Amino acid sequence: MLTKYITNVRSRFSPFNIRSGKTARNFLALLPPNARTTMKIDVQMLGRNASAQPASMALKFKDGKEMQFDLEKMKIKDIQEEVGRHSRTLKRQEELAG
Repeated sequence: MLTKYITNVRSRFSPFNIRSGKTARNFLALLPPNARTTMKIDVQMLGRNASAQPASMALKFKDGKEMQFDLEKMKIKDIQEEVGRHSRTLKRQEELAG
């Protein structure tokens, strides 16, 4: 997964929700160590009482495209696939532009 083209990551989840919390944590773990210098990362962790609230993740890319993910329905592989597809498109455009 190419993270070079991501400029903004917003995540909102409860670590006590088994399904969505794990997906959000796994995605955040995939970000490179220097991610805080190259992109804005905003993580909002909900408390134990809010574990029933829906978790969400939003990504913004260098070309201005925003992606919203419903972490209740998507697994980490699905998110990686979507992000990878758009990142490869941006990489291809960058290579063609010179």
